[in-house]
Order: sequence, then structure tokens, then C-alpha cells
Amino acid sequence: MNRHSLKTIAAMAVTVVTVVLATGCQNDSRALPAPHEISDSTVSVLDGMSLKEYPGPKAQMLYADGHADFFCDTLGLFSVYLRPEHDRKIRAMYVQDMGAADWRHPEGHWIDATQAIYVVGSRKHGAMGQTFVSFAKESDATQFTRSEGGRLYHFNQITGDMATTDGGVIKDQNM
Repeated sequence: MNRHSLKTIAAMAVTVVTVVLATGCQNDSRALPAPHEISDSTVSVLDGMSLKEYPGPKAQMLYADGHADFFCDTLGLFSVYLRPEHDRKIRAMYVQDMGAADWRHPEGHWIDATQAIYVVGSRKHGAMGQTFVSFAKESDATQFTRSEGGRLYHFNQITGDMATTDGGVIKDQNM
């Protein structure tokens, strides 16, 4: 085989792999469903608060049955997700990237909650006071801690004790 033939075969192989990967991604039933956008009528599942009326990062949980629960802040998402009795099949969880969203009126900028970096214990308050501030990039989270305080956590480092809605974050003297 000559060099030209090898280059042609390599180019065809790359094309085939690209098509297979692209087709596989489109037909992958495990792909995350798209996040829902917040409307004027979107309210928190925990307390009925309108999400559009309050500052700070919002969250949503999408279930296998197609139902979506919304939370006026990320602390609410964790308080539900980490409950031992929570047994609904979750397809996806989203939080807002506060490195891109406006704090006072966050819209869009949804990221996979399990991949986000969180700042816990900052001076910046969300809809319910203390919140877990979500970021897509660790560099944005680190910069936020310099101005607002707090510590960085990955999704799997947040515990049920940290995610209480009775002031547990505020009472934690280790932060």
C-alpha cells in the first residue's frame, strides 16, 4: 500500500468514527434531558415561592416520569436529594452557573448539578439566606470565595448535615 492509500483509509476511519459517535449521542437514552427555563409561574416545590422574585442560584430536579421540581435556591435541592427517604428516580439535576448568571435576576445558564463546584458558607445570600453558590468553573468559584468567603465543595462532598434548611449551614463553625 502506498502513502496515499493509507491516508485515504485513515480519513475514512475518522469519518466513520465521527458518524458513529454522533449517531450514538443522538440515540443515547441515557443523555440528560434539557433543563426547563423559569417562567413567571415557576414556584419552589418546598414553599411555593416564585423563583423569578428572588436573587441567587436556582435549581431543578427532573424525574424519570417527566415531572420537574424547582427550588428557589440550591440548598433546597440538596435538602431533598440527600434525604434518606427520597426514592424517586431522578433523570437530571440542574443548578445555575453563577459565574455567568446575574445574581439579582438569574436566568438560564443551567449546568449539571453533579458536575458543579459549590461555595458553601459565603456571605452572599440567596432566596432563603445562606445558599450553596454553584459554578461551572472552579476558577470562578475560587474568585467568588476571595470576595464573599466560603469553601469549595464538589457535589459528592456535600452532606445531609450541611444541607439542612433549619440553619445547619449557618450553625456549622467549621466553614
